[in-house]
Amino acid sequence: MARKKLGMRKIKEVFRLVEAGLGKSQIKQATGVSRKTIREYVQRSQSAGLSFADCQALEESELIQRLYPEEGKSAPPAPNVANWEWVHQEMKRKSVTLRLLWEELKEKNAQLCGYSQFCRHYGTWKQTMDLPMRQDHKAGEKVFVDYAGQTVPITDSKTGEIRQAQVFVATLGASNYSYAEASWGQTLPEWLSSHCRMFEYLGGVTELVIPDNLKSEVQKPCRYEPENNPSYQEWAIHYGVAVMPARVRHPQDKGKVENGVQLVERWILAALRNHTFFSLGELNSHLQFLLEKLNQKPFQKLEGTRKSVFEMVDKPALRALPESRYEYAEWKKATVNIDYHVEVDGHYYSVPYRFVKQKVELRITLTTVTIMKDSKQIAAHARSIHKGKHSTVREHMPKNHQEYGDWSPSRILSWGNSLGASCGQVIQKVIEAKDHPVKGYRAALGIIRLEKPYGKARLEAACQRACDCQAYSYHSIKSILEKGLDQKPAEEAPERGLPQDHENLRAVSEFAPLELAPESLSALAVALPSSGVQIDSTIQSFPVLGSSVLKGVLSYVH
Repeated sequence: MARKKLGMRKIKEVFRLVEAGLGKSQIKQATGVSRKTIREYVQRSQSAGLSFADCQALEESELIQRLYPEEGKSAPPAPNVANWEWVHQEMKRKSVTLRLLWEELKEKNAQLCGYSQFCRHYGTWKQTMDLPMRQDHKAGEKVFVDYAGQTVPITDSKTGEIRQAQVFVATLGASNYSYAEASWGQTLPEWLSSHCRMFEYLGGVTELVIPDNLKSEVQKPCRYEPENNPSYQEWAIHYGVAVMPARVRHPQDKGKVENGVQLVERWILAALRNHTFFSLGELNSHLQFLLEKLNQKPFQKLEGTRKSVFEMVDKPALRALPESRYEYAEWKKATVNIDYHVEVDGHYYSVPYRFVKQKVELRITLTTVTIMKDSKQIAAHARSIHKGKHSTVREHMPKNHQEYGDWSPSRILSWGNSLGASCGQVIQKVIEAKDHPVKGYRAALGIIRLEKPYGKARLEAACQRACDCQAYSYHSIKSILEKGLDQKPAEEAPERGLPQDHENLRAVSEFAPLELAPESLSALAVALPSSGVQIDSTIQSFPVLGSSVLKGVLSYVH
């Protein structure tokens, strides 16, 4: 058809040149329109009874209708659909297609247009909506999460210190249903806890979570394959969701939550601008109250509210929550020590000895410590708060160490005492001195085995000599036996005492007894009636000290 080949501006230009008296060849040369097409337009205008001036004055739609009246008669009727918004909302529900909706409407209305016309009219209706509303989000598919840029001050009622609280915001893709809560920071534990409470508030789990590229959530930002934080990835596995971070510097990837953040800031945080909060719980209670009001606020261009659309569209499509809430876990890399243990907060946890000096990953919760190698669990322990202690599993030890594990302290001490009292004392001291039971057992058994080459009597004598020197170790006793010191008498140490004769020493008899005048004793009795007896006994026992004390007392009295 000629109309489909030419734009309306070019059609009117043809009519203008015809009215100006130009020939078809000249018009063809000026406009590029063929002579046949020019002839068709002239004939149609004459059939419609339109002058060229009328054609210039008419609107595009009216001119087309006058020039091509047969197309208006043969045009299919518009679909008899009461509410395209209903079709749009139904399309958000899982597995719903335009074909299914057309067939359902066709059963109720036989005059409904064909399927292709139905799809074209629906597409035309969608073009009349705002761009954010024309984005297609399946029911229960996506939830967008982020932190609001605005913070809320919280005042300490005791000190008056002001601390800023962060506001976590989440928005569902299909219904725009929102969630918000406050936390002290944007750390990984707080981030994941907010996610858990978000799903509990929604009553189900979506398929995708779309976060921003925060450091707490994305370990390595990348345009195409961002690497999630291990704890965030584990959280996603627990809830059965996929985490798809937004691209860096592409806010349109999370436009839903950007709008949600804006709504929270305008309708919730702005409403709380004059409130003074003294606790995080108080702030969250106000947030929840205003959040319900926001979700029940009617749409401006659609029917219903966020909550009504959520109840109808998103909620039925959400998957069930897991049986238990995710328990936050930290991940840490470590190298297995030569004693087949790894350290966590000062406590040592065993791993199978074949992993000595290899790098492993530790998954640490409040109650457990799990050791992973190449994403496989190789050991698990209950978490201990005792620093400097060990949690050792017998199966993790080499076979020679497992032999020591079969021995208890009482059994080893009993064996040592059977060799002699001194031997038992040395073994007890050795076990108590070691920082690990295995090391203590090993040294104790080494001492006991010295009986074979040296005999029971010599071992007991060597242990006695070690006790005298307080040298409680395997190497000390072995050295005593090798050097034969156990067979030699112990050297007597010279008796040390004070010299009997010295020019500065005086005998007690040389000190003259202290004589007191009667008036001094009277003054003492009056001043210290209850202490006179004690001072008198002090003078008799220690003449020099007693004299000094008495002189001091008398000088104080006088």
